[in-house]
Amino acid sequence: MRTWFITGAGRGLGRLVAEHALKAGDNVVGTARRPEVLDDLVETSDGRLVVLPLDVTDRAAVFATVEKAAEAFGRLDVVVNNAGYGLMGAVEEVGEDDARAIMETNFFGALWVSQAVLPVLRKQGAGRILQMSSVSGLMGVPTMGLYNASKFALEGLSDALAQEAEGFGVHVTLVEPRIYATDFLGASLKMSPMNPAYDPVRAALMAKYADGVPGDPVKVAEAVLELVASDAPPRRLLLGDGDFDVIVGLHQDRVAEWRSWESVSRAAG
Repeated sequence: MRTWFITGAGRGLGRLVAEHALKAGDNVVGTARRPEVLDDLVETSDGRLVVLPLDVTDRAAVFATVEKAAEAFGRLDVVVNNAGYGLMGAVEEVGEDDARAIMETNFFGALWVSQAVLPVLRKQGAGRILQMSSVSGLMGVPTMGLYNASKFALEGLSDALAQEAEGFGVHVTLVEPRIYATDFLGASLKMSPMNPAYDPVRAALMAKYADGVPGDPVKVAEAVLELVASDAPPRRLLLGDGDFDVIVGLHQDRVAEWRSWESVSRAAG
């Protein structure tokens, strides 16, 4: 029986992962800004779900909540940094408050949780940290630059963290899903004021993905359960058939571009 700590467990992928972990017989500590949204799940959990209120942008609250989570079932085995949201807006369009807010949640929130759980996992000599990133943490998407930035930052942080923590028996995996049929494109998506100058960019983006169908989010939860059952977890786990090909192709293009400028790169010493 594992004990999970899941941020943003009130809805979307966080709730689905919590439900699947409970079905697997595990214990779950879930956090949400409004913990009452999980009351129905608590009632059917046979005491294996503890819900705590948390705003991940509050570092002191994060540390206090992690302490309570570790006490609830005596240990933490799987930490899922899931809390986050999307922001649409061209780089020029995004205001200072919106830019800072998305970094506070998507990046600093994950940083505070990672810092808070590491002493627990190090003492145990084992544990998993799953950072819920995105394919948008691997490629820039027009009109989503600040969301990209928050996930690119999480990717870099987690690459370093994985190397720092592995000697303590702690594995770090970046989970990088495509767009799934959650409220990411609904209530969880914020919009910056639009400048008409970027209307053609938005139109081109909409045309590019006009035939796209969001994936089934249940498959993400199933993949996460499969991931934590592995004794050799990957550093990154791409989720989504078509987006898998897109990301692999993007990296191949980058290597080809670097090669084409190799002489200039090497000449720089």
